[in-house]
Amino acid sequence: MEKRNKILVLDDDTDWLTLCRDLLGSLPSKPEILTANAARRALTIIESDKIRLLICDLKMPRIDGLQMLSIVRRRYPDLRTVVLSGLEDEEYRSRAYALGVDLFWLKTEMQRNSKLFNECLESLLGRVDREHDTGFRGIQSKSLMDIIQMECLSRSSTVLRISRGPLVAKLWIQDGELIDAELEGARGEVAFQRLLAWKAGTFENLAPEPNRERTINKSVNALLLESAQTMDENAGPTTPDSIEDATHRKTIWKLSQLTREGADFVLAVPPEGQGEPEAVGTQSIASLSHWTRQADAIARRLGEKLEAGPLLHVTGQNLERQVLLMSRGDKTFLVGWPTDATGNLPEKTRKLVASWDS
Repeated sequence: MEKRNKILVLDDDTDWLTLCRDLLGSLPSKPEILTANAARRALTIIESDKIRLLICDLKMPRIDGLQMLSIVRRRYPDLRTVVLSGLEDEEYRSRAYALGVDLFWLKTEMQRNSKLFNECLESLLGRVDREHDTGFRGIQSKSLMDIIQMECLSRSSTVLRISRGPLVAKLWIQDGELIDAELEGARGEVAFQRLLAWKAGTFENLAPEPNRERTINKSVNALLLESAQTMDENAGPTTPDSIEDATHRKTIWKLSQLTREGADFVLAVPPEGQGEPEAVGTQSIASLSHWTRQADAIARRLGEKLEAGPLLHVTGQNLERQVLLMSRGDKTFLVGWPTDATGNLPEKTRKLVASWDS
């Protein structure tokens, strides 16, 4: 039987520990949740148990959060760490990231956006190699546009703070629309296009600013398409040094095609044991991949039973979206569409599927 990951929550507030235990109990991977109300007790647990992830408050008596993180970083460099604090202070955030924490969340934002917080924790639990992480820290191997798309599709109002070393940028999203961007003195579309070139970094959600002046009036879809075209025009011949850039361009193209057609997500699932599933537009890769393989097996059996040969596609719908299952080559694709999507969805799905590996 596969052992469950263990998460340790450190906070001197007993009521908060109870709240965290209840919230983290809904994580899909069902990790074991341990708690400690003092740093010394937490260190004892880490020494005796194989802890995968530490969630740590900052303001605590005797040994505070920053001291605790410094100790953990030296003694247990492979332990994933998350700061969950009520201190809205830029200095604390900077010092925490300098100590190598994976994420810094405010307690108010965790309660307001618990679904995204849990998705970030699931991603951290699944990572093995800190040195070779790609994508934006918090959601493994995801591009910045994937993160923005998540916020826009959920009609969120938030401020995304993105860091890459000493560089810091912000994106303002209001009711699912990108309204402003700021990076190194630039604002608006210019800042957004510069930011989109970042391949890795750290992101976090801050409280929304409803009165922020709007400087971006184009849709995210339009900005995506412009960025994809620019990257394609500027791409030179592929060399060993440009492989990473080519991969980044490919990700942007996939996202631009997704948004251009109006789909929610695309999931590509290879045969069992022949590679990892890939997805754009969703974080529920494991559960959707399992469902896709099951649905594909049922569809194949149904086709054989009806003596109709392989089914061209399978469609379904619930209150949240429409889905369409389709095979191409040795991969099975699951494409999600909004419930109000119109037009020839099988044809639109075929276009997305055909362009996936092109």
